[in-house]
Amino acid sequence: MSLPVASIVDKHPLDDLIRADRMPHIWCPGCGIGIAMRCYAQAVLESGVARHRHVVVSGIGCSGRVAGYMNLDSYHTTHGRPIPFAVGLKLAKPELKVTVFSGEGDLAAIGGNHLIHAARRNIDLAVICTNNFNYGMTGGQVGPTTPLGALTTTSPYGNPEPPFNLPYLLAAAGANFVSRWTALHVRQIKQDVLYAFSKPGFSFIEVLSPCPVGFGRPNGIEEGVGEMELYRERSVLADGVPLEEMRIDLREDRPIYVGRLIDRDQAPFRPVRMETSS
Repeated sequence: MSLPVASIVDKHPLDDLIRADRMPHIWCPGCGIGIAMRCYAQAVLESGVARHRHVVVSGIGCSGRVAGYMNLDSYHTTHGRPIPFAVGLKLAKPELKVTVFSGEGDLAAIGGNHLIHAARRNIDLAVICTNNFNYGMTGGQVGPTTPLGALTTTSPYGNPEPPFNLPYLLAAAGANFVSRWTALHVRQIKQDVLYAFSKPGFSFIEVLSPCPVGFGRPNGIEEGVGEMELYRERSVLADGVPLEEMRIDLREDRPIYVGRLIDRDQAPFRPVRMETSS
């Protein structure tokens, strides 16, 4: 059956926001980063803020490619340094909507110091962290959020170190808004990114993302859809659950708590303007 003429469109609504000339992308089949990027792009489209006022900053890693794929003013910075770069942008041009889009290794390992201090200062930034539990781009090594006991190329007998509970860490550091979703929760991710655009202060959105090659395969989750099914079965909306219980252990049959976890109204950081005498 042919479509009515009125339903035919010349282009996809996101065509102007994603650089088609950079496609095909580098992400593996089943990776969740592209899903998170699409949610971000949709939020930019629906924000009502002119595209030239949106800026995206990425670090190094698979998520770092987002800066190259978004047709915005974008900056692909050095490993672990997207947040200080973004802070400089925001302080110089406070009218911009500055978003950091990177992975848990870049943000919470080599960039961990910048992450906690930007949250402590309550800098007016939105941070989207795709957490796939390993260093996916460089060979599947153990990372700061690798679950206890999980197998990676550098923990062949199981990770012996307790992982970061990122929502707990960011809430304790002082972030105004903290949420966690999985790559399955596309509507919620988009809504929280939209909310972060209008929320003064530091916003942190964790997106649990499948990495079939780096993390899934050694841990018996062969396909990206398998991890998505795990998210569907075990994700539970956090309602009164203490943040310290938000840890993730994919070996155990325990809930993966998701939702809006922190939403407070502390005053965002404002630079002090020093008066100079003549």
